[in-house]
Amino acid sequence: MLLGPIINSCGIILGGLLGPLLARFIPKRLQRGLPPTFALASFAIGVTMIMKFHFIPVVVMSLILGTAVGELIYLEAGISKGAQWVQRRLKSILPVPCSLSREEYSSQFTALIVVFGASGLGVIGAMTEGLTGNYQLLLVKAMMDFVTAIIFSITLGPSVALIAIIQFLVQGILFFLATSIHHYMDPIAMADFSAVGGIVMVAVGLRIAKIMNFAVVNFLPALILVLPFSYLWRHLFG
Repeated sequence: MLLGPIINSCGIILGGLLGPLLARFIPKRLQRGLPPTFALASFAIGVTMIMKFHFIPVVVMSLILGTAVGELIYLEAGISKGAQWVQRRLKSILPVPCSLSREEYSSQFTALIVVFGASGLGVIGAMTEGLTGNYQLLLVKAMMDFVTAIIFSITLGPSVALIAIIQFLVQGILFFLATSIHHYMDPIAMADFSAVGGIVMVAVGLRIAKIMNFAVVNFLPALILVLPFSYLWRHLFG
């Protein structure tokens, strides 16, 4: 059941609609103070997931080669261009707030599509639910996205809620892809998958905190490579 993606999408829709209504009650200091808390939460989740590793060489090898693949195919740049394409298709029906120029609005809306639809937490959460049925990561993401949607919709308007459609489609596809390989998973492969996902989560936290601007989306192929690498390692090296 797509429980995680549904909850996550509802969080974005609710936050996107509530933001403009609550704008006068939300001080600027709250808008500035919450992102560092998100970063800390992401970092803490990532460290917890990393500790589940079974074969650390598999985790490191998957991360290096997966990131290399992501860089070579310009994965993050490609997703950003895709988000820009979506934004251009929607601009005829989305009103531009009077406080922003068309360029500023397009830039922020495109960035938000990437944040909601292609974040490391969303990808890992959807795949984890597909593999294990555990939707806790997407529940955490739903809480974070709810607040993020409120903050951004104060500036961008209720059109932020429409991004929930894109996010649901992305997470739904990942969920069903993960479900299709569920029978090939075992505790060892799942432990190494969780560890790679944890490293991605730490990178997400560092990026949110603006400590290091990792191209997190380029890390995501590692989540696919870790599964065959885990099986290969145990058969070659025990």
